Amino acid sequence: MELIASGPGTAEAIRERARGALLGLAVGDALGAPAENLKPSEIRRRWGRIEGFVSDDPAGTDDTEYAIFSGLLLARHGSALTVNHVEHAWHHWIADRDEGPFRGAGFSERGTLENLRRGLAAPISAQHRHAWSDGLAMRAAPFGVFAAGAPEEAARLVAIDGCVSHEGEGIYGGQAVAAGVAAAMTGAGLTSVIAAALSVIPMDSWTARSLRRAVAVADQGERAVRSAVVIGGYPWTDLAPEAVALAFGAFATARGDFTGSVLTAVNMGRDADTTAAVAGALAGAYGGATAIPPPWSATIGPVRGSCLPEMRGYHVLDIADLLTPDPEEEEGEIA
Repeated sequence: MELIASGPGTAEAIRERARGALLGLAVGDALGAPAENLKPSEIRRRWGRIEGFVSDDPAGTDDTEYAIFSGLLLARHGSALTVNHVEHAWHHWIADRDEGPFRGAGFSERGTLENLRRGLAAPISAQHRHAWSDGLAMRAAPFGVFAAGAPEEAARLVAIDGCVSHEGEGIYGGQAVAAGVAAAMTGAGLTSVIAAALSVIPMDSWTARSLRRAVAVADQGERAVRSAVVIGGYPWTDLAPEAVALAFGAFATARGDFTGSVLTAVNMGRDADTTAAVAGALAGAYGGATAIPPPWSATIGPVRGSCLPEMRGYHVLDIADLLTPDPEEEEGEIA
């Protein structure tokens, strides 16, 4: 599958969708953070149905900070990105520095850093007990933004990034997200976005099966989506096949509407910051930045570095602009 952007105003439209994708990721992350690891019944008991920010000081988590980390790396190297580039960045920006606060890092990131600090190199650095987590999926959107209209290229690049920290289903989850965002970036319809995600991963993989189950029942609502993919009794909520399927299920349930997509993901609980971040990235790329409610957009500021101190001060909109063509430059070239 190949989707190519074309026509007048393409650069301007792509930048609008890029801003929507990464701002949508940050908004979903901040909305979902208070509901992380909760069951829907616990969410209802605390807040009823979450319809907006429930924290007095909403902010993104490691999901947003790692997305910025990968976005900066991709902006520097583009399609020439290599495993060595990624491994060096992990050492330079994270592993070889004093740990500092480093709050909120996922198990896959912890395992990766432990291996890197022991001197192990990729792909051996990804051989830990949580290589199947959604830690790559949460930082995959920048690759779809960069490779707008080219799902296969987005999947190729995100797999290069992911081989330092993930294997198998963890890689597939990241590839599905990157490809879905890449398709949405050039105006693909809902069905085509989902098809793009499925086209880049093995059809018999756990991730593909879960994603298909989720979208198949999407018209029945969030309870049906959750029941179709959640692994009952499993203690960890960051399982990539589950989280990615919940995010795509939320996106399909809301028919791509931004507000509906992220709130559906949030109210399903589980790894709610990541599922809402992924759903927000998909819906933001699908509808553009103007699809995001302005009060939610205005809440997002530069990241605080609460997980990755070196990312402090970066804003997701800056990353979106780094990864997309400048509309004014394109207009000058045409003129």
